[in-house]
Amino acid sequence: MVVLASRVLPAELEALAERIVAALQKTAYNYTATGATPKIELSALKFTRVIDPGNQLPGYEGVWRNARNDRCGTLTINSDNSFYAEYDLFCAHPRDTRWFVEMVTVWGNETSMRSEATLIPSL
Repeated sequence: MVVLASRVLPAELEALAERIVAALQKTAYNYTATGATPKIELSALKFTRVIDPGNQLPGYEGVWRNARNDRCGTLTINSDNSFYAEYDLFCAHPRDTRWFVEMVTVWGNETSMRSEATLIPSL
């Protein structure tokens, strides 16, 4: 993808982005211990406008960064309003000690949204 100048998300995509962030937050809540769920906020995303080389239409890529400026999540909204978002959790599973929760993801389009957590075996 070709990256263009940094911009904020257009107003017509804000409602979609809010739904995506809410789904990430809900999934993160389900896979973290009580009180340990990170606050995933749309306002913390830094968006960049990108051009898809396949169709030459604009899309947006957003990045969440933690206090050390490490990337801890992304949200990509494509030109057709399909999307993919992920947010790193890196925590023990709250109810099953056999698992470690790496991240939560949300993907889909304006009419269909799916989410899941990526689990890896605990050592």
